[in-house]
Amino acid sequence: MSLPIIDLSPMFGRDTAAKARLVEEIRLAATANGFLYVINHGVPEALFARLEARAKELFAQPDDFKLRYHIARSTNHRGYVPPGEETFYDDDIKRNDTKECFDTALDLPADDPDYLAGNLLLGPNVWPDIPGFAADVTEYYTAVMGVGRVLLHAFALALGLPEEHFDRFVTKPTSQLRLIHYPRDEKRVDDGSLGIGSHTDYECFTLLHVTGPGLQVVDVNGKWIDAPPVPGAYVVNIGDMLEAWSNGRFVATSHRVVKTPAERYSFPLFFAVDHDTVVAPLPHFVPEGETPKFAPLSAGRHLEAQTIRTFRYLRKKARDAGRTVLSAEDIQFGRDKVADPAVSA
Repeated sequence: MSLPIIDLSPMFGRDTAAKARLVEEIRLAATANGFLYVINHGVPEALFARLEARAKELFAQPDDFKLRYHIARSTNHRGYVPPGEETFYDDDIKRNDTKECFDTALDLPADDPDYLAGNLLLGPNVWPDIPGFAADVTEYYTAVMGVGRVLLHAFALALGLPEEHFDRFVTKPTSQLRLIHYPRDEKRVDDGSLGIGSHTDYECFTLLHVTGPGLQVVDVNGKWIDAPPVPGAYVVNIGDMLEAWSNGRFVATSHRVVKTPAERYSFPLFFAVDHDTVVAPLPHFVPEGETPKFAPLSAGRHLEAQTIRTFRYLRKKARDAGRTVLSAEDIQFGRDKVADPAVSA
């Protein structure tokens, strides 16, 4: 099985027939396996090159430099994530992710009211003291968010909605851009350690630019299949929010990253809606007399709950404050929805 490659260019033109064919391709991919590639998205190759160069420059710095920007020092979940800080397993399973990351999002001013109110996901970015880093990463963020807005229109049409239906929910989104480094691993011993453990993504969908293989997706038969990079393409996958809005018609598929011998960089943009958006199955996806598969939930609360569940420093903060790590949102999109890491490749 291979993932479909879909040409996004009709979304930028006036050919209504081509656009209708594109939307149908999007619908089929979203309902079949929840993963696809998109090409002709409009992001210049030069932006990818600068982003990759900045990531290499950052992750090549000594540990004491990177740890100045440790994400635990941030009040709104921004900055450097060292290996082992993030896990997709229960606490008693000692299989750490091997990657290191740098997390950014919408760069809001320090006087933003949501940030001042203590919102975990909104506020200013943390930027390392590397000339040009903030400017290049911000330029890329703006460009990929633009692609995300176009893709959101395509998803809306694929759901039988007006093209601009979701626009009102994307005014101050919690969309996160991650710069991820997977170090070279010549041994590649099968010791249960993964680059990233099996999971679904928490937001609407993800736009992924990656420099090498390693991504695996669960297919319709429950087997792991490779999703290697395609030149000039984004890997796109459905997240929890679109699955809920579609009442399960669109599939948020479990995926993971396996250790590979080669060094690898990955740049996922997790396209999210505004924090206070209430997500519930659209009425035309709930047959009369049937109960929706998903209860209404707050997009921001769901993302916060899953983020707290994933990061060690946030779990510790939650426990120190006497808060439970799991929530109602975890029951809908929690451990039961994550594929068993032991599923055969």
